[in-house]
Amino acid sequence: MSNIITLEALSKFYYVGAETIQAVRSIDLSISRNEYVAIMGPSGSGKSTMMNVLGCLDTPTSGKYILNSQDVSKLGDNQLADIRNREIGFVFQTFNLLPRYSALDNVTLPLVYAGMSKEKRLERGREVLTRVGLEDRMDHKPNELSGGQRQRVALARALVNHPSIILADEPTGNLDSKTSEDILKLFDEIQQQGNTLIIVTHEEEIARHAHRIIRLRDGSIEADTRQEADEVPEG
Repeated sequence: MSNIITLEALSKFYYVGAETIQAVRSIDLSISRNEYVAIMGPSGSGKSTMMNVLGCLDTPTSGKYILNSQDVSKLGDNQLADIRNREIGFVFQTFNLLPRYSALDNVTLPLVYAGMSKEKRLERGREVLTRVGLEDRMDHKPNELSGGQRQRVALARALVNHPSIILADEPTGNLDSKTSEDILKLFDEIQQQGNTLIIVTHEEEIARHAHRIIRLRDGSIEADTRQEADEVPEG
């Protein structure tokens, strides 16, 4: 199976006055297409920095990041923005929905930037909202939806551009346990349909749904373990 992500000796340092903070230290990592990966680690382990680099929200200080066969390590801000819009679907803990927009308008927003016609945008938006079980909530605004429904809208928006990877940052952090389980079942289905999923989480219970867990400590990979199918909770 080919790799969707390859990191080669990737490091990210921050400079605060005279101090150098080594957030990520010389990491080598490959993630295959259609993998379901959880990135874990305590506060200060480097997982947020790793997510920002993987999501092309930040660039490495040194090393290489190959995303879908393209070296994105040295790209400028505009090029990175283009890569983000085409290759990466984001799901955040806080949903990041526009309050005055309907679910459908929130979902189709990335397609406006992609230059797609309105007719095709609406068609694709309805398709992904149906896929996440919100066919009867398309015209509702975020304040008319439950937390779980808002996260489904966010997930539909992440899927709308046919991205190479879905990158989720603590996606169940603002949800109760029942709603969290529903969202995780949806993640399972999406991965089974061919998407690559990367979840950043500090919760073991969430990480157990992934097929592979990468644990960071002090900016380095402490453990990289694959779970057998019978270890993953059934969805």
